[in-house]
Amino acid sequence: MQRFARALERETRRLLASADATLNRLYGWRGNPLYQSGALAISLLILLIVTGVYLLIFYRVGSPYASVARLNEQVWVGRWIRALHRYASDAAVLAVLAHGFRMYAQRRRWGPRALAWVSGLVLLGLLLVCGWTGYVMVWDTFGQVLAVEGARLLDLLPLFSEPIGRAFVGEQPIPGAFFFLNLFLHIALPIGFGVVLWVHVSRVARPVLAPPRRVTGVVVGLLVLAAVLIPVVMAPEASPFVLPERVPLDVFYALWLPLTRELPAGVVWLLGAAALLLLAGAPIWSRPALAERPRPSLVNERLCTGCWQCALDCPYEAIAMLPRTDGRAEVVARVDPSRCVSCGICAGSCAPMGVGPPQRTGRDQLERVQTFLAQRQPEPGGVVIVACSNGAGGLGDDPAVEGLVFPVQCAGNVHTSVIEYLVRAGVEGVLLVACPARDCWNREGAAWLEARVFRNREAELQERVDRRRVRVAYAGRGERRAALEAVREFRTALLGLESPVAEEGIDVLKLCDATESVEGAEA
Repeated sequence: MQRFARALERETRRLLASADATLNRLYGWRGNPLYQSGALAISLLILLIVTGVYLLIFYRVGSPYASVARLNEQVWVGRWIRALHRYASDAAVLAVLAHGFRMYAQRRRWGPRALAWVSGLVLLGLLLVCGWTGYVMVWDTFGQVLAVEGARLLDLLPLFSEPIGRAFVGEQPIPGAFFFLNLFLHIALPIGFGVVLWVHVSRVARPVLAPPRRVTGVVVGLLVLAAVLIPVVMAPEASPFVLPERVPLDVFYALWLPLTRELPAGVVWLLGAAALLLLAGAPIWSRPALAERPRPSLVNERLCTGCWQCALDCPYEAIAMLPRTDGRAEVVARVDPSRCVSCGICAGSCAPMGVGPPQRTGRDQLERVQTFLAQRQPEPGGVVIVACSNGAGGLGDDPAVEGLVFPVQCAGNVHTSVIEYLVRAGVEGVLLVACPARDCWNREGAAWLEARVFRNREAELQERVDRRRVRVAYAGRGERRAALEAVREFRTALLGLESPVAEEGIDVLKLCDATESVEGAEA
């Protein structure tokens, strides 16, 4: 199973990287809709609620098909709003599937993230059931097929005193309670969305629930344009005495229907249960082996100054500040291993370099970069590229790169003292290539990196460092060409600067003022 999971992960990452690179070329990373898929799903849900309220005003339980037909005859308002409601529901399913695909490809599905994965499946299920009830409410031939198939499956369960499928054979009119029940579910399920959505984002700090306005405007505008130019054509009214030659299906909500109608109900239940277990069990069967799982962050309480910055920057609220009694400070950072995903962003935010995953704290990084320069022996004035292993065009040790590549697991993990050390060691410049800010695998790593380097966020790059020799660029996993272009542009910008002079005897453990003050206090 582990071999299958790894192969599937590699393939999904390759496909995702290719799709991201294509859309980034077309729209730029700020406008890439795939980066906003989860937030877009929420925006589309709001659009569905708004348009659904208008449609509800005209819907009649006693004459469902006729009321929808009258609504469809309102050329100036009703027709395109109904089409917008239909197209937005399809787009919502597409956005949720894209978001789930992204989370799987980026390994954001196991460990502390398992809750978000499972609750996301619940949200998808609620969306599908909500859509099915909406189609049944129209009571055209497609709605009838959905109702009959649903009744066939439910009749296998010991829930009802008599088969509910009899309601659709024409012995008697369809009871109004049936349409009222569908209407109730269609209205009540969006309320459930809110509860499950709260669970979905409960383990992240500062969840992004809305895409950029430009992206929202473009998506909604395209949906409105499609609704006006391509109105939804009503299928014939449902009738138990008429067997339609063709039934229009919505592939987003009934792709499974042609298959299940040909199978016994018991087989359908077994297949559905197997698919559900496979998806819900992804956090278990697709997680790495125990030895390969990254370990959670640790805190060196001797160095902790109680500044709160690591707790503020943690994207998963895995760090709490608790009272301490040793007189060093009022509070001390403590990591909750059940919430920590080992992103290492806390290491980049800790000025005294006292917190971070094992072997990835600020002090570990400084020792590693010192060894890196000693072993690689860069040419005088060479460029060092600090590349995120999850993005940066997959630079790695590409021989086509004009410079030395210093790989890191997340750009947000980089301590600014590493940048300072490189500049003071005499390199021509330091280029940090991070994932696009909206696509950071650890949510906020790229944003915090740029803030520390250029906007004086805590654990900031010291003023003594020449900012002209430091640059942050963005490139996704599949954007090797963009990453190489960023390298070339940076090297060109450095041509006008004087050759740097390397300092001798740089003390890698005293680059941080906060570290010096703590050690001085201890002395």
